[in-house]
Amino acid sequence: MTNQLDDVLVAQARVDTPLGAMTAAATTRGLAGLWFDGQRHHPGVLAAPVDDDNRFIVQARQELAAWFADGAARRCGFTVPLDAQGTAFQRGVWARLSMLACGERARYGEIARALGRPEAARAVGAAIGRNPISVIVPCHRVLGHDGALTGYAGGLDRKQALLALEAGAAPARSAVSTADEMTEALASA
Repeated sequence: MTNQLDDVLVAQARVDTPLGAMTAAATTRGLAGLWFDGQRHHPGVLAAPVDDDNRFIVQARQELAAWFADGAARRCGFTVPLDAQGTAFQRGVWARLSMLACGERARYGEIARALGRPEAARAVGAAIGRNPISVIVPCHRVLGHDGALTGYAGGLDRKQALLALEAGAAPARSAVSTADEMTEALASA
């Protein structure tokens, strides 16, 4: 995937969040990637130049800062233009995820049915796992068929923290590494 990304990316930059550092990447059309350091399916080293002033990266950084700091911003969501790179099926899954409101939860099977592919829950799960735009395309809002917390490419600790944040907990003030630390940080912030 990195080679394909390198063909379309025009900028990248680091973005600090309360849940850890992220790499943001943009095309000429929008934000194409937002990955936590060490997350599964991170594309690795990107060839795009570092450009902290790229308009899509600047907008994403500002909206993320507001989202982590303010419940009203979480309810309003994100407006940065997106240009996620993937198959037509993956882009359809990611578009469906983007329709989930802050605090809303969905299950893999529900998303598959909404896409008119009720038999494709596993394929939906694979597409969600490959979501290149963490937090903004809210794959953390998807639960297992029984409502259980399931995998998250950024780590289950981050998924728990994001869900707690959306449930009304105060934002974490610094990057933390374990679920207990995140829960404690969210509770004490």
